[in-house]
Amino acid sequence: MKYVDEYRDSLIVKNLVAKIKSILTQPWSLMEVCGGQTHTIMKYNIEELIPKEINLLHGPGCPVCVTPLEMIDKAIDIASKRDVIFTSFGDMLRVPGSRLDLLNVKANGGDVRMVYSTLDAVKLAENNPDKKIVFFGVGFETTAPANAMSVLEAKRRGLKNYSLLCSQVLVPPAIEALLSSPDTSIQGFLAAGHVCTVMGYEEYIPLANKYKIPIVVTGFEPVDILQGIYAAVKQLEEGKFEVENQYSRAVIKEGNKAAKKILSEVFQTVDRKWRGIGTIPMSGWKLKESFADFDAEKIFDVHEIEKQESNLCIAGKILQGYKKPVDCSAFGTLCTPEHPLGAPMVSSEGTCAAYFRYKK
Repeated sequence: MKYVDEYRDSLIVKNLVAKIKSILTQPWSLMEVCGGQTHTIMKYNIEELIPKEINLLHGPGCPVCVTPLEMIDKAIDIASKRDVIFTSFGDMLRVPGSRLDLLNVKANGGDVRMVYSTLDAVKLAENNPDKKIVFFGVGFETTAPANAMSVLEAKRRGLKNYSLLCSQVLVPPAIEALLSSPDTSIQGFLAAGHVCTVMGYEEYIPLANKYKIPIVVTGFEPVDILQGIYAAVKQLEEGKFEVENQYSRAVIKEGNKAAKKILSEVFQTVDRKWRGIGTIPMSGWKLKESFADFDAEKIFDVHEIEKQESNLCIAGKILQGYKKPVDCSAFGTLCTPEHPLGAPMVSSEGTCAAYFRYKK
């Protein structure tokens, strides 16, 4: 299959590993900012292929994982109401709140449904005028255009019973928050290709210049990852700090202008809390006041819910690259995919889930 098979070619992989070894003169720590990339690294054992001097850190690149605990509890509160059909993608249904998850709500009689598209939720609203339909819109810039479009489409159809519970987060402010920490050991980034497909990579250029750090926009196959590592290491060895686009088959510098126009029409930038990390200034989106009639937080008045994370779960340290899942005393014992303590063990993009599946 074109654009897949050639990016899993074992000969190309071996050549790239040899190229990395040939330029390496000292240890470097790189962070990938995408849960999909983390799973590729684990699945194809890339950490074992590359020189041990390269330390791969796993960042906050899982949208399910960084959705804050209180947002899950807000979702549970809304989903428990009799007149609500609560919709979400599959991973979110199993993320633990402070007491329950959305599947518990469903088991207790709540109308909680997994959908495959935001337009599925809009169609539910159209077909069920006596119900309030809520879609749980989480994720990075990748999912935001579809979530924004659902609001525009509901407005176009004149639907009064559709709303969005919005928990959208942005990658560049998270990168800046990580780099500004005095404890950081990050020396280079592999940026998420799908985010840059939407947004482009212009926002990363000031970060690379400010923090003197290479950022390589990278795809999701083994060859993509190794090319990204090679490009980042090469820059570090040469003392360069630039934004480089490995994923040029899908990403252009300015991104998708049509998608960005929709985002600017529907959303405004706000401070956003990240699960296990805390509040990062101007790191999220919420619906603009002109779309308040579609804002589930306002409609159901769930603004005041605040919760504390489990003391047993070290997801925050894992998401910031300070720890790895195997450093957690609960990993694989008290915390498993069947009984997760934190979101990184639930999500199909979660770091803990990747380690449990591929390295247990």
